[in-house]
Amino acid sequence: MKKQKVILVIVSFILLFSVWLYWGNVSIQTTHFFINSAKIPAEFDGFTIAHVSDLHNAEFGGHQDKLLNAVKDASPDMIAVTGDLIDSNHTDVAKAMEFINGAVEIAPVYYVTGNHEARSDHYSDLKKQMVRTNVEILEDENVIIERAGGTIQLLGLNDPDFITISDSLENMATIDSKLKDITGESSEYKILLSHRPELFEIYVNNNIDLALSGHAHGGQVRLPFVGGLAAPNQGFFPKYFEGIYEKKQTKMVVSRGLGNSIIPVRINNRPELVIVTLMK
Repeated sequence: MKKQKVILVIVSFILLFSVWLYWGNVSIQTTHFFINSAKIPAEFDGFTIAHVSDLHNAEFGGHQDKLLNAVKDASPDMIAVTGDLIDSNHTDVAKAMEFINGAVEIAPVYYVTGNHEARSDHYSDLKKQMVRTNVEILEDENVIIERAGGTIQLLGLNDPDFITISDSLENMATIDSKLKDITGESSEYKILLSHRPELFEIYVNNNIDLALSGHAHGGQVRLPFVGGLAAPNQGFFPKYFEGIYEKKQTKMVVSRGLGNSIIPVRINNRPELVIVTLMK
C-alpha cells in the first residue's frame, strides 16, 4: 500500500510538472518597462513600443492570434522586432509573415536582423516580403521618428554574424565603428534596436540612450536567486539575460524572447512580450 502511494505521488508530480512545463512554453507573459529621461521630448511622453524578439518560427494561436492580440492590447505607437524572427534550423517564412502581416495592421514595424537571419538561406525571401508590407528594415542605419513636432532617433544595427571577420577584437571594432557612423552628431534621444545584449559596453560608449535587445532567451533556464543558466555568446550564468540594465546614460532592455531554437524547452522562463513606455 505504501509503495502504491509513493508511485501515485511520483506520477502526480510528473503530470503536474509536465503541465507546468508545457504552460511555461506556450503562454505569453507581457512585461512592462517605463523608461524615464530628461532627454525624451515632451511630445513622446507616453510613447509605447511593443518589443518582439526571438520568435524563432514559434506559433502562438492560429495565425499568431495570441501574440498579435497581446501586442494589440498594449496599443503601441510602434513595434520593434529585434531579430531571429525565423529559425535557421527549421525556417518557415510563411509562419513568420503571419505575425508581420498582422503586426503592420497594429502599428509601424521596425526590424533588425538576428544571427539566425544571417545563417538562413531564406532571409532574402523574408526581407522581400517584409519590404512589401512596409516594414522598416534598419541595416546599420537610422531614421527620425516625429510625433507632434518632437523627434527621436531610431537606430538599427545589423547582426554581427553578417560580418565575415573571424577575429573577435576586429569584429568588435567594426561594430563600434558602424554604430559611430549611424549615430552621427545628433543630440536627439537615441533608441537602438540590436539583437545582441552582450554588446552593451559598445552601446554605452556610443552614448545610446535606450537599447532594445534579445538573443539571450532569458538564460533558457531561470534559477531562483541565481538568474539565467546559459545564453548564446555569454555562456553559463550570463550577465545580460532579461530585464533592464543601466550604465552611465544608457539603459538596455533585454527581452527573454518568444521561441526556442537548439534547446527546445524553457524552464521557469515563459515566452515574453516586452512593452516599453517612454516617460518625460
